[in-house]
Amino acid sequence: MNLITFLLQTQAQPAAQQGSFWQQYSFVIMMVLIIVVMYFFMVRPQQKKQKEIVKWRESLKKGDKIVTVGGIYGTIAEVKDTFLLVEVDNNVKLRVDKTSVVKDITDAQNK
Repeated sequence: MNLITFLLQTQAQPAAQQGSFWQQYSFVIMMVLIIVVMYFFMVRPQQKKQKEIVKWRESLKKGDKIVTVGGIYGTIAEVKDTFLLVEVDNNVKLRVDKTSVVKDITDAQNK
């Protein structure tokens, strides 16, 4: 049996034997539902968390004690648009990107 004969036979079947709408499209419907569930349980919370982190980084101010991604502890000496000047020791200042700040330890050291 060649391909053309097979295709002609499948086209010749009556509509009743081909199956209902749910049988034909159940896989597609299931995949769409899985994608929607993954969006609401994985992607959306991550986007919300990222917005909170960006808002927190924008609220940093002079005098806050921070920790960078590299583990450098310091106090913010100056805040610019994209970077911070962090004082790590007397008269030792480092310029770090705002995205490299991971933790504010101002409250933790006061306890």
